[in-house]
Amino acid sequence: MDLQYIWTLTQPLLLGAQTTILLFFIVIILAMPLGFVFTGMVRSRFRVLRWIGNAYITLMRGTPLLLQLFFIYFGLPILPVIGEYLKFGRFTAACIGFVLNYAAYFAEIYRGGLLAIDKGQYEACKVLGLSKVQTTMKVIIPQMIRVALPSIANESITLVKDTSLLYAVSVPEVLHYAKLAVSRDMTTIPFILAAIIYLVMVMLLTFFFKKVEKKFSFK
Repeated sequence: MDLQYIWTLTQPLLLGAQTTILLFFIVIILAMPLGFVFTGMVRSRFRVLRWIGNAYITLMRGTPLLLQLFFIYFGLPILPVIGEYLKFGRFTAACIGFVLNYAAYFAEIYRGGLLAIDKGQYEACKVLGLSKVQTTMKVIIPQMIRVALPSIANESITLVKDTSLLYAVSVPEVLHYAKLAVSRDMTTIPFILAAIIYLVMVMLLTFFFKKVEKKFSFK
């Protein structure tokens, strides 16, 4: 096997991996806090906020991410009246779609983590004279994160693999360059190299979360 040919194939794939990594961090930075917002809405005492939060989560989790990407990139611009103001670049549209989708999944993960916390924790904090904000920030959220961390890790790993959907809206990422090379050279080697790149990213992320989980387990 010609190593020079392998390296020639690998270079554009690594370029595509940069796009994958960039999207990953954008989604994590924006979707995780947005998920907290929707978790708060679902748990709100106000019925309207609960309804909006539940409707949003149901919609995002009940429809394919690919369909959502198509709607944002191809559908929004053709809406009557407001369509011309909703035209986004390919990468921007992908970021919006991924953030909105993953925020719904993170919201459900957080909600599950909160449900796992004993209600006695709230009562104990009240006896100690802690305010609701102090109770939430210093007691509830740290415990919730500890419980939800394995699910957050799994969702983050899924995100790495889902970035391959960028190909559907013509954003050049790993799979895009692999497909071009396969069509040009009529060989499956680019797909194998793409699989290795994804596998390496997933392994690194898995290693990171194992370290984080180990740190939380001793607290």
